[in-house]
Amino acid sequence: MLKVVGSGTAQDEADGRSLLDEIAREGARRMLVAALEAEVAAYLEAHRDERDDQGHALVVRNGKGRTRKVTVGAGTIPVSAPRVNDRRTDQDGERRRFTSRILPPYMRRSPKVAEVLPVLYLRGLSTGDARRSRRCSGTMPPGCPPPTSRG
Repeated sequence: MLKVVGSGTAQDEADGRSLLDEIAREGARRMLVAALEAEVAAYLEAHRDERDDQGHALVVRNGKGRTRKVTVGAGTIPVSAPRVNDRRTDQDGERRRFTSRILPPYMRRSPKVAEVLPVLYLRGLSTGDARRSRRCSGTMPPGCPPPTSRG
């Protein structure tokens, strides 16, 4: 939960964090969690009638995964993806698995962020020419230093 308190903002901005960036990260985290919950709810609803011999549901929620940090356009955010226990099997006897299309396993970076980082480095970000890089790409990814007065 975000709290807006008056006196600490100057120090936070000096550390490279601003209240606006924090609000954007928190909004992105909430939206991602809501989208993941909706995706799981839709999957469970689609398979709610599938039961085993004892009448138990074959597809059920199974808590949440470990919190992992995901880098998106708004910055790096912590996310705990919901888990699903799918006990159904296919024709070969292999268990079916729920895999999120929004946040696949081991995904740590948004595809757009992953796409723009090499371009920025190729265009001079690593040498400190951030303004030229930003002009060429139209955006600055999270974690990149702000442009300096030189160059």
